[in-house]
Amino acid sequence: MAVSSSVATKLYVASYGGEITSLSLTEQDQSFHSVHKIASTDACASSPSWLTLDKSRGILYCVGEGLASPAGSLTSFKTHSNGSLSKIAEADTILGGVSAVRYGGGGSFPALAIAHYAGSALSTWSLAGNGTFKPLQKFGFTLPHPGPVPDRQSASHPHQASVDPTGRYIVVPDLGGDLIRVFQIDAATNALLERDPLKVKPGSGPRHAVFWSPTGEDTYDRTHSQKPIMAVGRHIYLYVITELANTVIGYSVTYLSSGGLQFSELFVDTTYGGPSAPIAAAAAEIAIASHDRLLISNRNDSTFTLPHNQGVSDSLASFSMNDDGTLDFMTLSPAGGRFPRHFSVNKAGNLVAVGLQLSHRVVIFRRHIKTGRMDDPVAEIDIDGQITCVIWNE
Repeated sequence: MAVSSSVATKLYVASYGGEITSLSLTEQDQSFHSVHKIASTDACASSPSWLTLDKSRGILYCVGEGLASPAGSLTSFKTHSNGSLSKIAEADTILGGVSAVRYGGGGSFPALAIAHYAGSALSTWSLAGNGTFKPLQKFGFTLPHPGPVPDRQSASHPHQASVDPTGRYIVVPDLGGDLIRVFQIDAATNALLERDPLKVKPGSGPRHAVFWSPTGEDTYDRTHSQKPIMAVGRHIYLYVITELANTVIGYSVTYLSSGGLQFSELFVDTTYGGPSAPIAAAAAEIAIASHDRLLISNRNDSTFTLPHNQGVSDSLASFSMNDDGTLDFMTLSPAGGRFPRHFSVNKAGNLVAVGLQLSHRVVIFRRHIKTGRMDDPVAEIDIDGQITCVIWNE
């Protein structure tokens, strides 16, 4: 008689409902999945917007956007095996934090960079090994004039912070300024030095970006704070999604000997692989789903109708990445509901957890690594409030 086995994986979900929810996803015999809530906390202020996990130290950082308060927040938690979170430290931040990334750790403890959408700023924080933190730097941004879409581009709106594969630079897509802001990292102090930005097409509204190398070797490991590996002659590419134009743009990246990055546009397409985006659609998230596969979420397109009278669904677009930096569209799949604001892919690349902001639900799909095709959901669960972020504890 065959002996059945099960494997449980934890996920963390943030929502504007004011809670971080811990989930347990159980896989039985590689075929059956179930997901259930195992813990929750309301200790991340009133509007949690982003989660960043330091797996090696068992610390979770939560960024609070501050939607109903004059300031945002940063809160750290100790993670526990039962899914519960113990609060370590909390501090007020600039208003409107919507994304954060860990960086550094070579000559000191790592740091955290936070992009503040409503606050038109980037802030950085020194992180201690026990989960406490202290302010490091603040960068405020202004625009000489509003952009072509005044209701969204009347001010600078940094929407993400992302570390390059060498661990020496941070890029910050600025939706309001039609810029990718570039910062060079001081390896000894984690201080940032602003460099010349990348300018994108006016009115496009860059939201998120991701780096990629065809070799798969040039990955900066933010989970374990390993020193980055950068081989001479490797190609590095940057892919940017624009929220207002619904495009994905590919650039080759050159590292200047004098400091800074130089970008050459290689590729541009819609986030639907050619067809124009539906009216009111808005690209949301972009991530490397497996070595040479790219995944993008599209909100508010209502492209699919879900079975069993579950209503309409927005979409997930899969692209394959070529060695020359170009992309080939592969497939468009249902996201499982409305407004897939955020998603994350597990380490194996075969499961995708989608946070559906307006459906108040997390849906987990099995993903075919080679084809990029999504199967029907393997598990899903309702969450109180509008979901802003979902991450794997791996």
